[in-house]
Amino acid sequence: MNHLLRSHAPISDVGWKLLDDEARERLTPALAARKTVDFSGPHGWDYAATNLGRIAKLDQPPAEGVTGLQRQVLAVVELRADFELSREELRDADRGAEDADLAALDDASRRIARAENVAVFHGWPGAITGISEASPHEPIPLGDAPDAYRRPVASAIERLLCDGITGPYAMALGREQFRLVVESAEHGGYPLLDHLRKILEGPIVWAPGVKGAVVVSLRGGDFQFESGQDLSIGYDSHDAEFVRLYLQESFSFHVVTPEAAVALTA
Repeated sequence: MNHLLRSHAPISDVGWKLLDDEARERLTPALAARKTVDFSGPHGWDYAATNLGRIAKLDQPPAEGVTGLQRQVLAVVELRADFELSREELRDADRGAEDADLAALDDASRRIARAENVAVFHGWPGAITGISEASPHEPIPLGDAPDAYRRPVASAIERLLCDGITGPYAMALGREQFRLVVESAEHGGYPLLDHLRKILEGPIVWAPGVKGAVVVSLRGGDFQFESGQDLSIGYDSHDAEFVRLYLQESFSFHVVTPEAAVALTA
């Protein structure tokens, strides 16, 4: 990870472990896309493109009597979230303080996790085609009442089955919709969250950045997330008071089977 320049930062080994552990703790629950698609890698910072196995014909080859073809690839994108930490707080952490102020790192973790989720589920114009925008299925309204979510979720699964897309299935729920589901119980007190899991035969994932919900098949092979450099903390610069750092990752995302997902609108 030489390109991250961590050895140039005025941060001790203890400090780096603290930052890495804090970032991992904040990122793990928020990276919803990785819980619902195929993940491969990390392949390294120099990984630049994913082979699509396709070609495009070139109209003007350099000489007569030959044809020209160009391989098609999916370029890797990079995400970066900058933040800065107090050097005094880092020194206190070295002394054993367990309450070091790492709020800026927590905020950067939330921002970059949300950006990854949005890119995978809804797309990144000019860079990534997201799951919901690639799906040929008409979006299904969730409605206003969470206790009525069973019907649209069941309808989404029925649409997938009609296209031969088997389960189990997962549902990525936006923050507001997830909160409503967790708070809700059906008549008789049975938790709505458990009922929806039984319908899906798979997990319900808290997905910051997702609008509404997306139901996807977990059978494998339909959605491919290829990590170049996985999420890592790098060093930018420092002065007498602050260290400027960043969270960074590189990845490509490919919707192989658009039919394997249905969007549910809020």
